[in-house]
Amino acid sequence: MSTAIGNEESPGIQAIPATSNELLLIDSHAFPGNRRFFITKTKADPGIGEFDPGKIKRKITVAVASGKGGTGKTTVAVSLALCAGIGTQLLDCDVEEPNAHIFINPKIRKREPVTMPVPFLDEKKCTGCEKCSGICEFNAIAFLKKPLFISELCHSCGLCVKICPEGAITEIKKDIGALEIGVKGNIDFVSGCMNVGTAMSPPVIRAVKKRLENSAFRIIDCPPGTACPFVTSVKNSDFVLLVTEPTPFGLHDMKLAIKVLKQLKLPFGIIVNKSVSDSDCIGKHCSTEKIPLMMRIPEERRIAEAYSCGISLAESMPEIRNKFETLITDIKKIVKEKNLK
Repeated sequence: MSTAIGNEESPGIQAIPATSNELLLIDSHAFPGNRRFFITKTKADPGIGEFDPGKIKRKITVAVASGKGGTGKTTVAVSLALCAGIGTQLLDCDVEEPNAHIFINPKIRKREPVTMPVPFLDEKKCTGCEKCSGICEFNAIAFLKKPLFISELCHSCGLCVKICPEGAITEIKKDIGALEIGVKGNIDFVSGCMNVGTAMSPPVIRAVKKRLENSAFRIIDCPPGTACPFVTSVKNSDFVLLVTEPTPFGLHDMKLAIKVLKQLKLPFGIIVNKSVSDSDCIGKHCSTEKIPLMMRIPEERRIAEAYSCGISLAESMPEIRNKFETLITDIKKIVKEKNLK
């Protein structure tokens, strides 16, 4: 019950069984990219529970994000994937510095290039009318007797191709990054990485998100900050986990991320990493603003030592697995209540 609009084919949706330890996740596949986009409309089932072969169950995307770098997004995303059980998909959308593979250590089955269309000029046809440079919203076309295309600023909207009266502008593919697709146990893994010198990460992030499959549980490891890469990664998620740390910088950047998520109207909760006290600045802010504080990860040397060796939190601290399983259950309840409203 999926309809695709645009230049891509509908991926289709299959019914996936849900047990008490599983959470069904899916991205809505809405990836606006100016002229090139596709939107998938899905009839949402308000319930999340036992599998009924006669119905398509509501699926959820959980994005793990933060306002600043180094708070522990990948630590949380990887541990969540390891605790989620059968049918899990982990997508590393931190394409400028992907590192989830270090902790998952997947067997890479496929590598694919990521490209984006950029304009190419046939100088013999160009009459120098300057219409292309005048219409470009991103100042990606300078005019020096003939148009000069600045591919680093180009957003692949295609308007210059359409506006050219002589048909002098066509498009060619520019290589901007690569995807790695693999598997580790129950986890299907997809990671994107930008080429050195590539200016914009959202096209690579969208390429990663297009690989969302009908797994039972999908987790997106997002880039830090609150700019376009953050928005592209969390967009259309059903729940966002904001990972922060109990410092003034952590609180400040968490507040910025919360403002963005409220603008996007996305439900969210907080995870405090390197926690030493329940009454820290993060706890006080969450209590005052009535923001759900979902979980605390203690500041312990063994966690840092294991991390430096590429060992995940769930493996280095087995007793914390119960907290992640409870976290999955809590997310499930929040999303279900939201869908019933």
